[in-house]
Amino acid sequence: MQLAEFEVAFAALTPRQREVLMAFVAGKSDEAIASELFIEPSTVRRHLANICKDWSLADPEYGRYSHREELIDLIRRHKPELVSPAVLAERVDCPGQPDFPGSPLPFKSPFYVERSPIEVRCIQDVQQPGALIRIRAPQYMGKTSLLNYVLNTVQATGLQIVRLNLRQAETSVLKTLDTFLQWFAANVTYKLGLSQALETYWDAQSFGSLASCTIYFQSHILPQVASGLVLGLDEIDWLFAYPNIAQGFFALLRGWHEEANNLEIWQKLRLVVAHATEVYIPLNLHQSPFNVGVPIRLPPLTQPQTLELARRYGVATPSGDSPDLIDLYQLVGGHPYLVQLALYHLRLGDRTFPDLIRSAPTQSGIYGMLLRDYWQTLQTHPELQAAFKRVIQQPTGQELEPVLAYQLESMGLITLTGNQAVVSCTLYQQYFRDRFKHL
Repeated sequence: MQLAEFEVAFAALTPRQREVLMAFVAGKSDEAIASELFIEPSTVRRHLANICKDWSLADPEYGRYSHREELIDLIRRHKPELVSPAVLAERVDCPGQPDFPGSPLPFKSPFYVERSPIEVRCIQDVQQPGALIRIRAPQYMGKTSLLNYVLNTVQATGLQIVRLNLRQAETSVLKTLDTFLQWFAANVTYKLGLSQALETYWDAQSFGSLASCTIYFQSHILPQVASGLVLGLDEIDWLFAYPNIAQGFFALLRGWHEEANNLEIWQKLRLVVAHATEVYIPLNLHQSPFNVGVPIRLPPLTQPQTLELARRYGVATPSGDSPDLIDLYQLVGGHPYLVQLALYHLRLGDRTFPDLIRSAPTQSGIYGMLLRDYWQTLQTHPELQAAFKRVIQQPTGQELEPVLAYQLESMGLITLTGNQAVVSCTLYQQYFRDRFKHL
């Protein structure tokens, strides 16, 4: 049960069911609940069984009470503040050994922590005819994981989904707008399991590439999509390095989104695009997809979300009040990848909390490789290095030239508040402050 479904189901509880459920997740026995509410223990069991049945946790056969642990897990996932520490102590998630962090999380991964209300909003909005959702966040913040979560969730509603990473477009494909759009259309066709028909509908010489792609989707793809198509486009800022292609492609997406107001068939198409930076190439205001639709800014994990993730890794105390975890959160600022990398090593047992925190901003720490990669990138691009050095030296905020600011933000090294850039976390401040001392 996803968060949106849970909230509806929780609100539908009767007053008595809510009383019984609250006492149950507080760790009280059936007999204690019955005594407190002046009812029979059998009535307590019946209320819990009905909740499990209504929430699709119970077997079809009425009267089975074997799904109480699933009920606790559901409450703990969506309303952890209601579950007592004693119950949490018995229910700390210790799923199988997690993969090394850095790759997008698969759908229903136990290590995916919802950043409510973002997921609910995306799922609701993407089901609207002709929807356009723009997910923006720096590298390693979980854009692709969120994209996977949204696409797989709405697929259960009957919508067809296509996931396409634009970084997979090879150099030969990026020579011209026409070759790129043909690659794009062919990939969508293949992923939907449809027959290729570019030769039938594509006539760039007579109609142009943009019109040919539009005709292809309108005449060949969308008519074969029964209920609707959600097209998830990841890494779209990869095209910023190819301005001529980017300008045409983004104008195309904007046009398709607006066509939903004119032609019913375009209401079948819903777009979800993910990118790391603001647009820093010139785009016509009326042709850009970045000033329409629903903007989603993916923030860092909050402190409670970080503690919940630590519980799922099995390295947190049940109450989640570990001072070490607070220190970790303050060090990395809730950055999902940095948090997961720390929890991964703690789960393996090859680092202790004190050692991990102490060595984090050094070459020997768990972040050493990532920090060296950042340093190498900065040395390769002197203009970025000079800009970031100014930010390091001005902790209260430094105004930067827009393109440099957006590039540093996309790397995750800074955050922007208005025009002011600040270092995104203490880890980067400590490491790069020491590195710049030697320049």
